[in-house]
Amino acid sequence: MLYRSNRRTDLLRAATALPLLALLLAGCDWERPLTATLGYETNDYACSDTVDNDKDGLIDCEDPDCIWESGMCGEVMPLVPPDVDDGETTVEKCHDGIDNDGNGKFDCGDDRCRSMMEACCIKEYDDATCSDGIDNDGNGFADCGDYSCRQGMFVTVCSASGGGGTPENDATTCRDGQDNDKDGRMDCQDSECKLLPECKGDGSAEEGLDKCRDTIDNDGNGFTDCGDFSCSKSSDQAVLDYCASIAENTMERCKDGIDNDGNGYTDCGDFSCSKSPDPAVIEYCASIGENTLAKCRDGEDNDGNGFTDCGDYSCSKSTDPEVLSYCAEVGETDLAKCSDGKDNDGNGFGDCGDYSCSKSQDQKVIDYCADKLEITWDKCHDGRDNDGNGYIDCGDRNCEKVTNPDTSVGGTACQESAAADAATMDKQCSDGKDNDGDSFFDCEDWDCSHNPQVTVCPKDSLVCE
Repeated sequence: MLYRSNRRTDLLRAATALPLLALLLAGCDWERPLTATLGYETNDYACSDTVDNDKDGLIDCEDPDCIWESGMCGEVMPLVPPDVDDGETTVEKCHDGIDNDGNGKFDCGDDRCRSMMEACCIKEYDDATCSDGIDNDGNGFADCGDYSCRQGMFVTVCSASGGGGTPENDATTCRDGQDNDKDGRMDCQDSECKLLPECKGDGSAEEGLDKCRDTIDNDGNGFTDCGDFSCSKSSDQAVLDYCASIAENTMERCKDGIDNDGNGYTDCGDFSCSKSPDPAVIEYCASIGENTLAKCRDGEDNDGNGFTDCGDYSCSKSTDPEVLSYCAEVGETDLAKCSDGKDNDGNGFGDCGDYSCSKSQDQKVIDYCADKLEITWDKCHDGRDNDGNGYIDCGDRNCEKVTNPDTSVGGTACQESAAADAATMDKQCSDGKDNDGDSFFDCEDWDCSHNPQVTVCPKDSLVCE
């Protein structure tokens, strides 16, 4: 939502009131209506009557129409400039009409306010508001097309990519045999599941039909199921038949967007497709391959392997000197380019938000990024975009799994109710402690009051409702 300063002066208000005063003195029987005409939220009265006049779900200054058309909702310019080091850090400062941190944005137009759920700037945050077909917050994106839905803490109707599906990141969804988030990887094959205890192998051999299709890397060698030679080259015919049935080796399976064999590579990103003995498959993969200078700088993931332009090995390790020269020119590979605030290689990530920097082999870059990444308790509460990836504190997914250093308290940097079971969630939401360090306690914390598994918070007094 865009905000601009347009608060009128008292003189202007007085001047516009004179014609009305003249009419009243002249004996007209005009009477001020009790409410504004429904259908418009574009004037001072309609923007201060606590009525959703245009029926778009947004009332008064929450409505972008009021920001632009009314003098009631613009930015306030205080006579004494605010302390810019303090910034938009409290609920009060997120609703005072002042650009407290001097970054050109104020209140709910500021990223720091939107990352604080208790500021009530986010209007699309649950399954109901993320599936009603309405752009509830008026930001131009509706339902799963809105980042707040795709990354919603308790939203289950959207995948991270914006399509249908539910998150695949807990003990249930990571072991149900379904590709819940529709990303082409199921259960423990999914990157968000791999670190869970349910997906870690016990060191036993990957042999037998059951262990060759359980999506777990049982022997811990980095390869899972039919992606492991102990399964794909098994002496057990039942295992061989199973692996043959899911092999990524037909035209249909090489263009279905699914990691059929569970080896971590999909379609033409899998050697079984890109180096297939079938000429038709080879021709297809070549046609979509990220293998020319034009395709290595068009900003598109042409081969659908999840990597774009020089972020794709087919470009960065190309045999074409022209492509190699281009990737070397734009590559985010040295300290200068990993600290300049730019997305040099055009892969959508800048500086330490880019793996080429955060996972660099250059010790100078490693040291620099280690100090910048938003992966510590303190950095997830400092109101800064430390790693330069465009997201601040709990608006950055890096903070989601940062645990409380005080293990006796529990919780994570972004969720007071973070726990393995509902009973512990209830305990953390009623222990009188600020478990996630956001200055909100128990049921006054948004994630406690809105977590469907928490039972100790009255649902008739939800934060923001």
